[in-house]
Amino acid sequence: MGNVDYEHPSGMNVPRVGVPPPQPFLKSLKYSLKETFFPDDPLRRFKNKPTSKRLVLVLQYFFPIFEWAPQYTVQFLKSDLIAGITIASLAIPQGISYAKLANLPPILGLYSSFIPPLIYAMMGSSRDLAVGTVAVGSLLMGSMLSSEVNPNHNPNLFLHLAFTSTFFAGVFQASLGLFRLGFIVDFLSHATIVGFMGGAATVVCLQQLKSILALHHFTHDADIVSVMRSVFTQTHQWRWESAVLGVCFIFFLLLTRFISKRQPKFFWVSAMAPLTSVILGTLLVYFTHAENHGVQVIGELKKGLNPPSITDLVFVSPYMSTAIKTGLVVGIIGLAEGIAVGRSFAMFKNYHIDGNKEMIAIGTMNIVGSFTSCYLTTGPFSRSAVNYNAGCKTAASNIVMSIAVMVTLLCLTPLFHYTPLVVLSAIIVSAMLGLIDYEAAIHLWKIDKFDFVVCISAYIGVVFGSVEIGLVIAVALSLLRLLLFIARPRTFVLGNIPNSLIYRNIEQYPNANHVPGILILQIDAPIYFANASYLRERITRWIDEEEDRIKVTCEASLQYVIMVMTAIGNIDTSGISMLEEVKKIADRRGLQLVLVNPGSEVMKKLNKSKFQVDIGQKWMYLTVAEAVEACNFMVHSCKPNQSKDEPEDWNHV
Repeated sequence: MGNVDYEHPSGMNVPRVGVPPPQPFLKSLKYSLKETFFPDDPLRRFKNKPTSKRLVLVLQYFFPIFEWAPQYTVQFLKSDLIAGITIASLAIPQGISYAKLANLPPILGLYSSFIPPLIYAMMGSSRDLAVGTVAVGSLLMGSMLSSEVNPNHNPNLFLHLAFTSTFFAGVFQASLGLFRLGFIVDFLSHATIVGFMGGAATVVCLQQLKSILALHHFTHDADIVSVMRSVFTQTHQWRWESAVLGVCFIFFLLLTRFISKRQPKFFWVSAMAPLTSVILGTLLVYFTHAENHGVQVIGELKKGLNPPSITDLVFVSPYMSTAIKTGLVVGIIGLAEGIAVGRSFAMFKNYHIDGNKEMIAIGTMNIVGSFTSCYLTTGPFSRSAVNYNAGCKTAASNIVMSIAVMVTLLCLTPLFHYTPLVVLSAIIVSAMLGLIDYEAAIHLWKIDKFDFVVCISAYIGVVFGSVEIGLVIAVALSLLRLLLFIARPRTFVLGNIPNSLIYRNIEQYPNANHVPGILILQIDAPIYFANASYLRERITRWIDEEEDRIKVTCEASLQYVIMVMTAIGNIDTSGISMLEEVKKIADRRGLQLVLVNPGSEVMKKLNKSKFQVDIGQKWMYLTVAEAVEACNFMVHSCKPNQSKDEPEDWNHV
């Protein structure tokens, strides 16, 4: 069954399709597991290394700081110092704002910008990722927990559930990395993320109307109908002073972003704008006593570092199930955003980050964070973009940011007493507008209509339903498309490019000619139980359509059906049964089935199932050109029945 040559009618010795040598089951299983869970071969670096060196490499794998710290230079320190201070100026106001978005005490936003960045600096592999809280994750957590516990009526339980959800999110994230299951996150397609993020950003912006209009009572629902109803049923409580202040700060923040976008060298303008807004807003309220005229302020912020919260975790029914569900959802969203952002900037700087290592790092910092009064953290794009533009060299910029936040917690928190909530809302709105990527949606419409439908469905689901509904719709549609790709693979007819031995899709190449008496089909996917029935029916229909075409054009009758199997990477028992049925259909119609270039996995199974013997080695070829030439030779030199049922031995022709 090896690669034995035979004499082709043209006189050339043509190799036959070979069956790969049998492999031990354990070896095949080992190879399959390696390709599934270790495609990047992380153990390659440990080969042929002494035990002491392997221990060092293991330490460096889980704690990359030990890899880059020995080569750290003063020049790196200068760059990371500037970048760290710059992102700290953004992290402080954003942290306070996003904590309010999650219905949590504002101080938690600062706590979450202190401990987690230190953990990531030791364990993260990205040089550019700036760690902190994110708006979408905060909205998700606040929305999902609020459906079970009212943050106003039972703030302590709500706070403890936030810590518990963060703990489960971290456990889930770290487990995905440890067990090499990061491919699960890939089920969130680009179209899904664009629509979901845009919808979440829209909802976040609408919810800021509470602070901008200085409303005291506001809905906890996240859909646009509930928010608009809550806003317009309280028109008598709108405060124009707060609204004017909010519009002015939103305009200021958007203007600084526009300047930085047009002139990248002025990146620091938009980076410093949120802190500048906080300072200006605080001074304005302090000197004008605007808090007495309807402008709501933060109030007292507790001074001091993160208190321990490990004893606050809730592991009792019925709240534990809520914490687990919330942790899984926000954990996936956090991973998707953090890894996508890290990979984007790694591509810009031409270095590689390990997705599974990132999951371990992000998961660990959330586990540790849940023990130290922090809630969900990941790598937000806006903060990481500022870090990148500020010229960071290593993850040490996160350490600098953490130190700056620590100083703020120890010394500066009383200064935020008069910070108006409307400024925090303006910061959130300006950040969220950047997540509504309408250009990406237009691009999806131009390139792939189904992806556009997925994107818009996710957006509508979030805006008119809830964040959870939007996420479920988007993931369900993405999985539906994946199933359609598997269950309805592409098949097409090949024709001959004039004056060549090349055969291509006749729809793609209109000048390709049908080969008289021969139907050449190509299947573009593995054959599994999910698509076997469809392929049997589609191949039968191709044969019917070809015979109808021949009747109209009065060409030579159809005698051969050539199946090009180059793209069929694998086949299961249902697929083999399908091939057997197709062969029987062809035999009943007086046609000969011919296979071209089946791969190694396919050949192994065809050989073991005896289908190779059933069809005959003579009807299996390496190239389409060889198969067509052989079929033409048989048509012109042999009797029809003989050419299909008992082909002559070409060694004697």
